[in-house]
Amino acid sequence: MELGFVGLGRMGANMVQRLLKDEHRIIAYNRTPEKIQDIEKHGAIGAYSLEELVEKLSPPRAIWIMVPAGDPVQQMMDQLLPLLSEGDILIDGGNSNYKDTILRSKQITSQGIHYMDVGTSGGIWGLKVGYCLMIGGERTIFEHLEPIFRTLAPDDGYGHMGPHGAGHFVKMIHNGIEYGMLQAYAEGFEILEASDFDLDLQGISHLWNQGSVVRSWLLELAELAFESDPHLDRIHGYVEDSGEGRWTVLEAIEKNVPAPVITLSLQARFRSRQDESFGAKVIAALRNEFGGHAVKEKS
Repeated sequence: MELGFVGLGRMGANMVQRLLKDEHRIIAYNRTPEKIQDIEKHGAIGAYSLEELVEKLSPPRAIWIMVPAGDPVQQMMDQLLPLLSEGDILIDGGNSNYKDTILRSKQITSQGIHYMDVGTSGGIWGLKVGYCLMIGGERTIFEHLEPIFRTLAPDDGYGHMGPHGAGHFVKMIHNGIEYGMLQAYAEGFEILEASDFDLDLQGISHLWNQGSVVRSWLLELAELAFESDPHLDRIHGYVEDSGEGRWTVLEAIEKNVPAPVITLSLQARFRSRQDESFGAKVIAALRNEFGGHAVKEKS
């Protein structure tokens, strides 16, 4: 199948390579020419402008956009739409907010262009093991694009979630769950590391993946991390969030759904970015005032 692909970052470039291995015809564009040249070495056809990308695709065209959520997606849509024809397909494979996706779908479909939202999970390992795809949009367009989805995903690794926005909504909740799982592993391993026992965290990670109820791919990755750095001495404990966890918490609030684990895991990420917490200083000062509890003063 023929597909235009916009965005050759860590995930995008790997996705193109996986598609090329299954002999799809890929016309690839990126703002950085060097990345286009790199992907051409794998067999993609390079396009050095969006106009060239559209010209090299046969109507009805299908273009997959893999750029950061928010303004980059909107800017790319705004540049592409005037170049497209009725019946063409735009696919947003990034982590867009599902509410933005619903609004964009109205804008795009009003011009006779089809629009699909594809929540994509798999990270840098997707090239090897495949990507889990959560897909929203018209069912008929989903079926038309199935050869692409089938190549990108492992067995049973893609599905049609519902109308526009459903794919990105399911991916948002997926990432919210991921926040909670990561936090649980983080707390467990921190308790192990703080214990009086001289514990092998890599060995424990491996052990728990052998039939344990907490076995998972994340635990496999923990084993790899501890193998290269047994006590994670080379890593600063600063954790970013890419938005989906926040959106999941906001959705829970809007729908009156209790989500304490996901909410607290998000708050823990905020705490990781503080060299010193002013809130903790306030607590220490108050405990000293009402109970005479000792405080540690800076030297």
